[in-house]
Amino acid sequence: MTTGAGHSRQQRAGRAERPPTGSDVAREAGVSPSTVSRALNGSGYAAPEVRARVLAAAARIGYVPDANARTLRNRSSRSIGVLISDLRNPFYADLAAGIEQVLRAAGHHMILVNDDGRADEELLAVQTFVAMRVPGVIVTPVSARAIRSLHQHGVQVVQADRRVSTRYGDAVLGADETGAELVTAHLLGLGHRRIALLIDETKWTTGAGRLAGFRAAHAAAGVPVDEELVAFTSFDAEAASGTLGRLLDDHPDVTAVFAANNVLAQGALQEIQRRGIDVPGQLSLAAYDDVPWMSMVRPALTTVSQHTVGFGRRCAQVLLGRLATATEGGAARPSVTTIEPELLIRDSTAPPPA
Repeated sequence: MTTGAGHSRQQRAGRAERPPTGSDVAREAGVSPSTVSRALNGSGYAAPEVRARVLAAAARIGYVPDANARTLRNRSSRSIGVLISDLRNPFYADLAAGIEQVLRAAGHHMILVNDDGRADEELLAVQTFVAMRVPGVIVTPVSARAIRSLHQHGVQVVQADRRVSTRYGDAVLGADETGAELVTAHLLGLGHRRIALLIDETKWTTGAGRLAGFRAAHAAAGVPVDEELVAFTSFDAEAASGTLGRLLDDHPDVTAVFAANNVLAQGALQEIQRRGIDVPGQLSLAAYDDVPWMSMVRPALTTVSQHTVGFGRRCAQVLLGRLATATEGGAARPSVTTIEPELLIRDSTAPPPA
């Protein structure tokens, strides 16, 4: 015959073999499972003394509510997905830092995924976010297919830094054409006429805008663009270094180089240092995307800053605003927010050699 005390010991022993459940808390507190749910989840009224008893019982047996299960039941979440292209790149790291600051202050937490700029990895991340029922995602997009998939599953989207879909999702973009025009005009104003542009892509709004700005500054100054000085390379510092080396071999009269992002600037600087070229005495070097190392090297690099942490904060603010609008039943058209760049003139640019 099993006594009441023996039965209680058996119950505790059984719980030790598995995580405690809400039903275990109900038995421990002497209340119904629905009361436990109301007390722990805030899904209804529970008297203060009952709630205290339930919390004490949960603490005694080590019960932790399953937030994921609750999210699936309620189809809601305090999690926000953030999908970026390269966490090793300081630009994307700072962007994520700014996003996280705003989300945390608003009571959300960030689920950060790196897709390495690959469309297949991006789609896998989208599937994960959909399965987790996140209400919103901020993404530096690779494919329109990913944006469309998020929209079809009712997930609010903010496209950050570049825009691949004009139909779905808000966008927060840098004024890339303006920024590239600023830095190119600066070089032209110093007297440079043989300016090389090192760029990795023009299929996205970032690269296309920067190439357009480079051309616009030349047009405004009445200086024709030598197409042989527009050097396309891959998004890799070593590749950029090799591309610039070949360009300088073929065009020794180049007096300035404009690298269209911080990774390409790194590769360009490596090649320039390898050749022992004096900057800016023999060759001026300017870049896009101010990252910490650019102000630490000597000479410090002239560059365009997008104030990236603030850029990320703005992305999060736009998404939270969209989530609030969606909750209220609003269906406003996709918005585009533009972050204005700033030209930071440092010691790596000077008039061309006589």
